[in-house]
Amino acid sequence: MKEKMKAFTSKRILGLTVTQIIVLLVLVVMLFFFSDSSVTKRIRYETRIRNLESQIEFYRNQTNIDKEKLNELQSNKEDLEKFARENFLMKKEGEDVFIID
Repeated sequence: MKEKMKAFTSKRILGLTVTQIIVLLVLVVMLFFFSDSSVTKRIRYETRIRNLESQIEFYRNQTNIDKEKLNELQSNKEDLEKFARENFLMKKEGEDVFIID
């Protein structure tokens, strides 16, 4: 039995014994999957970064739309009055407002 084990461990592949190759493989697996900069964490971080970048783009677009609406409301008194009537249920004197849901 010892002879078979010795023959197995003494075989060389690429100049390394089988035990050295096994130790190297274990170290590589530990580095790729169990370290602070592991592959799985890297993939999760990349996914999160893409999600956050898409949220940034959405809010930038929303900000631009809101700025356009604000400029429109500030420049035109009739649009401001229409906005106040629709969103805050304001009315002119002598006018009746009916709310329909």
